[in-house]
Amino acid sequence: MPAERHTGGMPDHRARPVPAASERLPVRAAIPALHAALAEHGAAVLAAPPGTGKTTLVPLALAGALAEVPGGPSGERRVLVVEPRRPAVRAAARRMAWLLGERVGGRIGFAVRGEHRRGSLIEVVTTGVLLRRLQHDPELAGIDAVLLDECHERHLDADTAMAFLLDVRAALRPDLRLVAASATADTEPWAGLLRGPVVETAAEIHPVEVVWAPPERPPPPPHGMRVAPELLRHVAATVRRALAERDGDVLCFLPGVGEIARVAGLLRDLGDAADLLEVHGRAGTAVQDAVLAPADRRRVVLATSVAESSLTVPGVRVVVDSGLAREPRTDHARGLSALTTVRASRAAAEQRAGRAGRQGPGAVYRCWTAAEHERLPERPRPEIELADLTAFALQIACWGDPDATGLGLLDPPPRAALRAARTALTAIGAVDGDGRATGRGRRMAGIGVHPRLARALLDGADLVGARTAAEVVALLSEPLPPGVGDDLAEVLREVRTGGRDAGHADRWRQETRRLRKALGEPAATGSGGANRGSREAFDGRGAGRTDEAAVGTVVALAFPERVARARGTRGLLMASGTGAELAEGSRLSTARPEWLAIAVADRPTGSASARIRQAVVVDEDIARLAAGPLLTETDEVTWRDGDVAARRTARLGAVELSSAPLRDPDPEAVAAALLDGLRREGLALLTWTPQAVALRERLSFLRGALGDPWPDVADPALTAHAADWVRGLRCRADLARLDVAAALRRLPPWECAARLDDLAPERIEVPSGSRVRIDYGGDRPVLAVKLQELFGWEAAPRLAGGRVPLVVHLLSPAGRPAAVTADLASFWRDGYRAVRAELRGRYPRHPWPEDPPAAAPTRRVKPRR
Repeated sequence: MPAERHTGGMPDHRARPVPAASERLPVRAAIPALHAALAEHGAAVLAAPPGTGKTTLVPLALAGALAEVPGGPSGERRVLVVEPRRPAVRAAARRMAWLLGERVGGRIGFAVRGEHRRGSLIEVVTTGVLLRRLQHDPELAGIDAVLLDECHERHLDADTAMAFLLDVRAALRPDLRLVAASATADTEPWAGLLRGPVVETAAEIHPVEVVWAPPERPPPPPHGMRVAPELLRHVAATVRRALAERDGDVLCFLPGVGEIARVAGLLRDLGDAADLLEVHGRAGTAVQDAVLAPADRRRVVLATSVAESSLTVPGVRVVVDSGLAREPRTDHARGLSALTTVRASRAAAEQRAGRAGRQGPGAVYRCWTAAEHERLPERPRPEIELADLTAFALQIACWGDPDATGLGLLDPPPRAALRAARTALTAIGAVDGDGRATGRGRRMAGIGVHPRLARALLDGADLVGARTAAEVVALLSEPLPPGVGDDLAEVLREVRTGGRDAGHADRWRQETRRLRKALGEPAATGSGGANRGSREAFDGRGAGRTDEAAVGTVVALAFPERVARARGTRGLLMASGTGAELAEGSRLSTARPEWLAIAVADRPTGSASARIRQAVVVDEDIARLAAGPLLTETDEVTWRDGDVAARRTARLGAVELSSAPLRDPDPEAVAAALLDGLRREGLALLTWTPQAVALRERLSFLRGALGDPWPDVADPALTAHAADWVRGLRCRADLARLDVAAALRRLPPWECAARLDDLAPERIEVPSGSRVRIDYGGDRPVLAVKLQELFGWEAAPRLAGGRVPLVVHLLSPAGRPAAVTADLASFWRDGYRAVRAELRGRYPRHPWPEDPPAAAPTRRVKPRR
């Protein structure tokens, strides 16, 4: 980007000494070594703790603005300073301009999304701005050096920017100097990536006393975004304790804006004891200025992790640490992304504690125990492992490396997450089937919002008008102020009139103007008024349709898989297939909506349903329009409620819209449904006649005795065979009419089927001439026959080609069990006498010979005398 030179009234741009305050910054001593490292290697890692001046003094030295530091460049060089957060960008630019005796906009400038103040020598930008600039101008024409600050925080955009810069240096700009600045000593991975040395700054760290200040009773652990109210009350009480016990300003670390607001509410009565300031990414410029400037009165600063390293708050001698932080989490299966509250790492705790020792001895009050501290993770996980990778996937697709295989990343992206991101980008037309960026995708990447929101802006402009599309996307582009409710149409109406949070409303108006400009529409001074470019149906201020239609259209375009239809009292089903519920007391629940377009939802730990945070009422027409790619019409033939159900169904993803009976379903689909029914409900759906049962038992016996090629007739195997049996059938009744015995006979190969009756006869003829059925239902085949019918048999036959003896159940004349044997000859010899002695008195009319193998068998009794 060409430099904009300022003349007239601006200070001399030649290098000159900076104020004496810079001489006290510890990083000053390391600047000559940094210059030497860059001169030799072109890249270096600067390890400098917070408060040492790495963010402000080093860029001035790289640019040649510090004439009194030896070893620097001859003449001025343009430097780009990259910060992970917007407040840090503005603070760094103001601080450097002050050191030069200037205002921002001379030699020092900055750029954040929606705001740009040009600088002729140094420009401070967010990582998002740098990524967009690299896509537009990969050579970074006119830039001599880039300092990537706070790289230890491992933000995804920062990791991506470094990978792109390494590509630029390797292929296009070998003269481009790169500095990765880290506030921690864990710099070796960066040094290996940059192939440059580590330059360390020895910070003057005053002793910091650690005070373990846990609550009396352990509070419930964090749950999603929720932090236990009792823990926040304890943090507020610890702040009061610190004010009473220590001197100096108090810096209190909390995980998010909501927790800051609640603790601030508990401390409103501090009165003249201390000023109360709230610092976070959405804090206004006036608040940031107040925090970064020395103060005459004592202060309590409630801050998010933005104050860990990005901002140095003067006057702090006491830190109160809640021990909590926020990390992104993505449920790729359900398409849900959210921040979640976690325990801060030990590295983060040390960073926070160090803020108390910059200007003198200090103290840190940790709201947990020393034992808990030892169990904390060593360092935070890189964001690339946790976050939604959709925006990252679009960035690398536009860069020309959609698989990220050639990029210099410290940690590779998880494959599953990258696949899910590519699927989402393909659905909105941002990438093609090979993952390469389309022209539409490149335009989305240049808009500067998440690809989902970029899609909603581009397509929504045609449907609801550029103004309204920009208004809604601006509303969705950052978290809403606490307490605004879950009805986005109502929130939009409120913000248009100024809202309950003036800072949020100002940022919303600014972002709306920027998005309208990105669409090519001249940005008006305001963002309210009639949307004259919209279709009549979506005119929010006219009669009939209200803002719900316009807001719902844009939300559904951004999150088509979150379009949801009501089921039950408070429940809904999203197009993704995930169940969702409105919160108790929701504004939306009073209307009992049939359809919702959901913008924000999360899934509480252990819950199968998502919890709806922000949504808007829509109708089916809007749902169909916005989520059109998810609309399908299919013929469904399934096993349902105990029979085949055939119908033609229209669905929006997983949401059923309509269905009608299907008169002539595909026979293959019917067969598959019948087979599914057999798998679910079992083979009892078939009619098992006694003949079929007996045949199955005989086949099972031979399978066990002889093995292959006799068929397996257990339930799983028969269910598999049933794929052939159900062909041509249409319903459950046809299953019941199936001839199972005939189907079983077709299972053995012909050579086995021919020997079935020899190897496992259904009946066997005994000496009396009776043909008695063999029972194959147990572990071994059983022949149950009256004892007198076996006289003359010396031994029972063996089955399965002589491999398995036939178990004989010898019955009394009354048919009751008398003896069991698998060795008939042994029974006649050893057991018969006892049975004869017991039964012949009871059955005198039946023969009881002393030598049964030599006796004649009979089925009759002796005639009466």
